[in-house]
Amino acid sequence: MRTLLRGAVAALLALPLLLASSSTAQAAPTPLAMTSGFYVDPDSSPARWSADNPGDGRASAIRDSIADTPMARWFGSWSGDIGSAVDSYAGSAQAADKLPILVAYNIYGRDACGGHSDGGASSPSEYAGWIADFARALGSRPAVVVLEPDALGDYSCMSPEQIDERQTMLADALAQFQSTAPNAWVYLDAGNPDWVEAPAMAERLHAAGLSRARGFSLNVSNYFTTSENVSYAGAVNQALGRRYGYSKPFVVDTSRNGNGSNGEWCNPGGRRIGTPTQEGGGAEMLLWIKTPGESDGDCGVGPGSTAGQFLPEVAYKMIYGY
Repeated sequence: MRTLLRGAVAALLALPLLLASSSTAQAAPTPLAMTSGFYVDPDSSPARWSADNPGDGRASAIRDSIADTPMARWFGSWSGDIGSAVDSYAGSAQAADKLPILVAYNIYGRDACGGHSDGGASSPSEYAGWIADFARALGSRPAVVVLEPDALGDYSCMSPEQIDERQTMLADALAQFQSTAPNAWVYLDAGNPDWVEAPAMAERLHAAGLSRARGFSLNVSNYFTTSENVSYAGAVNQALGRRYGYSKPFVVDTSRNGNGSNGEWCNPGGRRIGTPTQEGGGAEMLLWIKTPGESDGDCGVGPGSTAGQFLPEVAYKMIYGY
């Protein structure tokens, strides 16, 4: 009997170690752990401008403070064959043993409210094919994907039928990534803290398939401070928990939030670059998703420019916050 008791006690004492060992063995590596760090795009617009203008007094600052920071590559209709474009970019990152950040920005009816970045796929069916090719091109390679910035913030400019259509497109997109890009962490965009009340955003996220995503993204192309976004994310997750029984990790675009928001979203003056891309910082990751210096459209300190056009003077001033 004494021998049996000693054996039972030993088994109980060993159980936590066995469970921990089993848990560790079963835990999938994160995309970042599968690489040696975040990928710096050598062909970003600030990198190209700096290389093409070595004699410009602003070039070294733009290169060192912006171009050398890991940031997202945006993909849309301008990318040509999306499968080839994503495969090439993800392949370059893989060859460098780095984690790429990609933005899928081609949804049908894009930018229904803002208008500066309207366009996107010509139909829901065209978008379905486009996003399926995007996901397949990633394959098993590790990646971070931000899915369709602003897509859930535009509902005030859409009909109920258009909203249902959009939710279906996003849910189908997440299903594609889940099935064909197993090592991609996909974040469904959730706008910013000043756009949609947290309970309403939680409802929109869930209806668009958030349960199939890694999490949600905040502040893409906007200026709100990291702390404001963290607070908003907490409110969104509380609403998700109360209504649907789950919460999700989130990422924050910090590329232009160093001075916070002045209430304007379209090329406001006096903004500053924020915390460089990294893990943690109050979120799962702080990411440079919008490229500092790229215009939001024909507005603010970028008159006459088009959305996505690189403006070196805007980039330079954003380094120093004036």
